[in-house]
Amino acid sequence: MAEVRWTEEASTWLQNIYEYIAENDQRAAQKVVNEIYEQTQLLLNYPKLGYKYKDVLEGEIRILLYGHYRIAYLIKHSIVEIIGIFHGALQMENYLQE
Repeated sequence: MAEVRWTEEASTWLQNIYEYIAENDQRAAQKVVNEIYEQTQLLLNYPKLGYKYKDVLEGEIRILLYGHYRIAYLIKHSIVEIIGIFHGALQMENYLQE
């Protein structure tokens, strides 16, 4: 079983998603944020669930899809580190450069 950790940046991305959706519908915003979080909890037992994005010095970056969002995470041994939550319209590559 892996350990899932959230970086401060990923937590900020999730908060920004909440705030953006909540401008129109707080209930929907909470639902989306909860479901994104639930998706990341699948990584406890299935850390390689997402597709491989690229190898880096620290480990392997993978992407887990949820609706319009891409959840980027780094696998380092038995630790899964959530590094970002990206809307499909964003150029994720600009944020995941080494």
